[in-house]
Amino acid sequence: MSFLSRLFGTQPDPREEVRPLWFRVIEISRLPEYYARSGVADTVEGRFDMVVNVLATVMLRMEKSRSLNRKSALLTELFVEDMDGQLRESGVGDLMVGKHMGKLMSALGGRLGALRDAFQTDDMEKLAGVLERNVHWSDNPDPQNLAVKLRALGGDLAARSDDDVLAGRIAQ
Repeated sequence: MSFLSRLFGTQPDPREEVRPLWFRVIEISRLPEYYARSGVADTVEGRFDMVVNVLATVMLRMEKSRSLNRKSALLTELFVEDMDGQLRESGVGDLMVGKHMGKLMSALGGRLGALRDAFQTDDMEKLAGVLERNVHWSDNPDPQNLAVKLRALGGDLAARSDDDVLAGRIAQ
């Protein structure tokens, strides 16, 4: 879709197809159990970590499907749009948004790679280690508990149809 088509609204925004999934990613990342039981810091940084963890887990599922693989780019665009808005809302100026977005995209890419490797094995210690290094924790961290929860999310995603994933009917 060209920029002008989007600007003048001559074609529907293809991201609308994945928006329900994006909203569900945000809902899942805000579940109190991640913060209360797993010990993720209930801060801007900790919440961002959970958005990235859940989004990466979903995107890894999408990679395995021919019909969803291309749509993961649309999901990434929604992530960028949302994070850009969050940065601007928190007072980051236009000149610095690009720099911050680069860091956020790097975090997502790094987490995708780390979780891809960890999910390819049944080694919960490996997954817990990835999380221990990549999550902002509260005073009572429990990376093992978070690893169990993310592994369960990955299992739920694997059991869902492509249509269910796309519609955000996951982890219910």
